Amino acid sequence: MKALLLENVHPAALDLLTERGIEVTSLDGALEGEELIQALNGIDILGIRSRTYVTKDVINACPQLKTIGAFCIGTNQIDVAHATQAGIPVFNAPFSNTRSVVELVIGEIIALARHLTDQNTKMQEGIWVKSAKGAHEVRGRTLGIVGYGNIGSQLSVLAESLGMRVVFYDIADKLALGNAVRCETLDELLRISDVVSLHVDGRKENTGFFTRDMINAMKPRAFLMNLCRGMVVDMDGLKEALESGHIAGAAIDVFPQEPANSGDEFVCQLQGIDNVILTPHIGGSTAEAQEDIGQYVAGKLVDYSLFGATSMSVNIPQVHMDTSGVSRILHHHANVPGVLAKVNTIYSSHGVNVETQQLSTRGTVGYAVTDIDAPMTDELLGELESLPETIRVTHISRA
Repeated sequence: MKALLLENVHPAALDLLTERGIEVTSLDGALEGEELIQALNGIDILGIRSRTYVTKDVINACPQLKTIGAFCIGTNQIDVAHATQAGIPVFNAPFSNTRSVVELVIGEIIALARHLTDQNTKMQEGIWVKSAKGAHEVRGRTLGIVGYGNIGSQLSVLAESLGMRVVFYDIADKLALGNAVRCETLDELLRISDVVSLHVDGRKENTGFFTRDMINAMKPRAFLMNLCRGMVVDMDGLKEALESGHIAGAAIDVFPQEPANSGDEFVCQLQGIDNVILTPHIGGSTAEAQEDIGQYVAGKLVDYSLFGATSMSVNIPQVHMDTSGVSRILHHHANVPGVLAKVNTIYSSHGVNVETQQLSTRGTVGYAVTDIDAPMTDELLGELESLPETIRVTHISRA
């Protein structure tokens, strides 16, 4: 079994995969299009971060690819729907870098409130300006969190410990932590918040979510933080608000277009504006977070590749069961009535005894894991593949 890891995935992932007998190739940069397709020749496991796009065309061109790991939170760089229809489980790390992102947000809020980047620039240029003008404590200020998920809720707790008042808005019904107060509308949050921090997911519907009108509806002289997705904010509208003085500062870690490799040229309309912090998508890039992500996602890839386990997959029904028998058969299929009966009829016709079996469904697809007491044969595999409901059949030998 072979794995390809791209975008400088933490060595912990390489070590774990190698220890389990998987041959690993690791590259520092991202790949795209035909270059990615060629690199995936003979590859069973693909590990990426945020800059490699696994499109429908890539999936179609690589039928041997069995599973994909996103060593980050988001999976919008993967055509998850098509991966599902191809029987390819996708795994990510929804919790591993939460603390790292939250700490960066807190640090940047303080930096903006004290104009630290502007002060540093002046000092580097040899200019001494000792002044309290425009510098404020964050204690007593109102932080508005848009999206109260894993990151937003933990940010809420840490910000409150600094003495900030916390309000939040989420389209889902979320339990408020500590003394945080839920806003009924986004307009209400924008009107009262001294700092607005965005923590929405990467679904297509969120493209351009934070519009020029929303920026203009923010409290005058507030700060805007975006450490979630680059396509969320109207960057031209933000530039105008910063240059006019309506917005007093911004911290942006994610961008609509990001370079594919470290060292590549980066251009953004916010460059050169006072009290703006631009960072190269490093919200989760701490040693602790990257090691945890490496171990977590690699563990999920190993569990599926060696045991067929799909726990925490973002797209495939959840199955995890103890091993028994000589062969384990992984059957991805359309979620329609009667599939399991057909599958078991085939086993019976081949004189194969089912030792353990588990079926789970999710939306339009089903996933059945079966341990049998005999080796998989080409004839048995062929019959399972010939079922009209079959998406993909994989087997794991225990002999």
